[in-house]
Amino acid sequence: MHLEELIEQAVRCTSAAGNEHSELVRPLDGLVLLRQAAQRSIEVSLYEPVLCLILQGRKQVAIGEQTLSFGPGECLLVSHDMPVRSRITKAPYLALVLEVDVAIIRKLYDEVADAALGDERARAAEVHRADAALLDALRRYLALADAPSDAKVLAPLIAKELHYRLLVAPFGGMLRRLIRHDSDASAIARAIGHIRDDIRSPMAIPELARRVGMSVSSFHKHFKAITSTTPLQYQKELRLLEARQRLKTGGSSVTGAAFDVGYESASQFSREYARKFGVPPSYDLASPSTGAG
Repeated sequence: MHLEELIEQAVRCTSAAGNEHSELVRPLDGLVLLRQAAQRSIEVSLYEPVLCLILQGRKQVAIGEQTLSFGPGECLLVSHDMPVRSRITKAPYLALVLEVDVAIIRKLYDEVADAALGDERARAAEVHRADAALLDALRRYLALADAPSDAKVLAPLIAKELHYRLLVAPFGGMLRRLIRHDSDASAIARAIGHIRDDIRSPMAIPELARRVGMSVSSFHKHFKAITSTTPLQYQKELRLLEARQRLKTGGSSVTGAAFDVGYESASQFSREYARKFGVPPSYDLASPSTGAG
């Protein structure tokens, strides 16, 4: 019942945006509705901590060596910043996306300390069917889009409830590990932050491991277990995504984008770019007359 109500609310919100072809609507802070009328080719992007609940259609997401597929009533929970390849496999597609605030998760530590042990098999991306309590909280949160006065008071309360629901959910094992600052999940999150802060510099694995308090072997093990990829591959994914953004917004030439994100060889950059995105970097280069292209 909650899922049907959520679908009705989401359709109403996207329709109220004033453009029947509108694909992205932000009814509240931290909440996004995505709509797509037809299937598209594979998209490559960076997912920050997020919950994606599919209301209509199906989606496939590849993260490192892990591939996940989910449909109506199922949700994807991502706990760390992750480069992903995604594709809508069934349309029309409608999804509700909630940005996960790790700071809120950690503030809940004292209230869920007894259940704070995470599943050691948990990964940074998990798919599970949403239960009635989570759907109801999402329904009430989305309903606040039509009541701005109520939203000022109730939105922070329901947002906290939503984070609690995710934290104690069967697929919240990685979040439960994240609330402990001394956990491997927190260490890998810090490592990802260091990588993102300086994607241009060559990666020194021993130094990065030392900065997050791990041995090199332990760092490699936990990074791969959590992210389904290696630190070097992760950095390369970030570099290519950043370069693509620079090209599409007209901020760089192909050679400039390559050097800006840390490549020493423009030809190597072009090969890896084409391998990842299916087109050469020149294809995404913004036209001087159109700006972002």
